[in-house]
Amino acid sequence: MPVLKYSQTQPEKVSDGIERRLVHTDSLMTAVLDLSGGPKSEPDPFHSHPHEQSCYIASGKVLFLMEGEDPVELQTGDMFYVPSGKPHAIQLLSETARLVDNFSPIREDFL
Repeated sequence: MPVLKYSQTQPEKVSDGIERRLVHTDSLMTAVLDLSGGPKSEPDPFHSHPHEQSCYIASGKVLFLMEGEDPVELQTGDMFYVPSGKPHAIQLLSETARLVDNFSPIREDFL
């Protein structure tokens, strides 16, 4: 069935303060990330991946950092995208945040 209720999914603990829930097709993945333990004094480490990524800030505040760009403070309702292979990171600025990430193609490393 193509419906997945948030309350019926089991979160995967990615690391301290990060839980992830996934839904995907063969070529598109959505990951809901629940962040806690903020505000953080430092950003997460920069990383990159071959996937295109877009993100919607469903709640909270983060600092978005991408190589070659000025850092941008984002809050509920804001969005960003990351081209394939571009180093990027976030820093949690609020106590908690929920990010809705979309990836194409799907992140096999998340499965």
